Amino acid sequence: MATLQDYRNERIRKLEEIRAMGVDPYPASTKRDTKIDAITTNFNEMNEKTVTVAGRITGIRKFGKITFIVIRDFSGEIQLFLKFENIDGGDKSDKNHDLFIKNLNLLDTGDFIEATGEVGKTKTGEISVMVRRLKILTKALRPMPNKQEGFTNKEERFRRRYVDMNVNLDVRNRFVRRAKFWQATREFLLKNDFIEINIPVLEHTTGGADANPFVTHMDALGQDFYLRISHELPLKRLIGAGFEKVFDIGPRFRNEGISDEHLPEHIAMESYAAYQDYNDGIKFYEEMIKFVCEKTWGTLQFSYNDMSVDLSGEWPRIKYADIMKEKFGVDVFNPDKKQLQRILTENHVKLDSEAGVERMLDNVWKLIRKDSVGPFWMIDEPASISPLAKSDPKDPCVTQRFHPIIFGTEMGNGFSELNDPIDQLERFLEQQSLRDAGDNEAMMLDIDFVEMLEYGMPPTCGWGNSERNFWIFEGVSAREGVPFPHMKKEISETTRAIYSDVRFE
Repeated sequence: MATLQDYRNERIRKLEEIRAMGVDPYPASTKRDTKIDAITTNFNEMNEKTVTVAGRITGIRKFGKITFIVIRDFSGEIQLFLKFENIDGGDKSDKNHDLFIKNLNLLDTGDFIEATGEVGKTKTGEISVMVRRLKILTKALRPMPNKQEGFTNKEERFRRRYVDMNVNLDVRNRFVRRAKFWQATREFLLKNDFIEINIPVLEHTTGGADANPFVTHMDALGQDFYLRISHELPLKRLIGAGFEKVFDIGPRFRNEGISDEHLPEHIAMESYAAYQDYNDGIKFYEEMIKFVCEKTWGTLQFSYNDMSVDLSGEWPRIKYADIMKEKFGVDVFNPDKKQLQRILTENHVKLDSEAGVERMLDNVWKLIRKDSVGPFWMIDEPASISPLAKSDPKDPCVTQRFHPIIFGTEMGNGFSELNDPIDQLERFLEQQSLRDAGDNEAMMLDIDFVEMLEYGMPPTCGWGNSERNFWIFEGVSAREGVPFPHMKKEISETTRAIYSDVRFE
């Protein structure tokens, strides 16, 4: 049975033969003037017109002096019909001249070619380009798995996504929708007068979330920096600087585990609007989520893990304290640590021995959340677990914080932002004491942010959501939902054998 090395060796032989003909198998330019879908979706208009198309070969069939080649570009597939007497003579003055019909044996599936000819149909009614000239654009040295063979091994698919997306077009199309997801998010915010401002990824002090950061070193300044875990504090500094509506879309980094819902690196959006509170935010971001779903998937009805939701209509609001009391009898304002530990133990949740009451409360809530279909807004979280949210004037024990719960996950996080510098400093100090006690996910003290608040920041509503929303609505795991998921570096034995002169370690 032929191995990958055997196929590669044969293609290298063909590559050398092509070069010996004076043909460049990797030219820099192409004269393509028509995308494939412009032909297949508008055949009546394109019929008998001369076009130049280009794409990757996905199939070759030969019948005597007639050859059928199927090529694919990003827009679709089309058949090329080649008949010996229809092929123009090559331009001998051009070293990159056309491949004649007698040289078609030098082409393989996976190669990129350019074809010029008239649009028409074959006797079987297949829309085709009746080729007069043919040019190689790229000689592929490795064969692409065909549709029949499939490419289903998850490990291989993740390591070679470029192959995965060629063989499994539904995977490629997923990332078209991912792009639409963020385009729609940006469109909604921009049309509502938000300004997009990119803020730093490297920070002296990282904050805005409970997460363990990545640490790096900046040689130019001789200091350690953190990769941001959130966009929050720099964007709120912009509100303090006089901006009224700002947002940023980009990566954030949390040095935690990999799961179906979490990746250490992922794309997120955060936005902040001055002179708004959480009631304004709930209405606005519910509208945004619906807008993004309509633009990305064309529907508000979704299914995931045997659950179904309809996002249309107004979503109900449920108080954090009420749902914790109802489900587990927990009093979130006077939590019993032993009770929380018992609940977590009975539900097979393990925490570090240093975990405080706040971390335990959060994990009990997660037990409730995972079985909550939604959609609903979870509101009024205790101040002890919301260090950046403004307390509710009607009940200082809770904050004006809101989460949309859909399919058992928090699809965003928002609150009326805390702008009292003295209150903020006290909460930072409380978080710092938790860090000092061993909670590496507790927030750091950011004294510069406190100083900004002392200069004054207006009432503000903040919001953030990550691409987890996309993964959930798309119905895939986190690693399936990104183009190139992180994996341990490995060099296969086949690769080592092919590149035997390369030192990999």
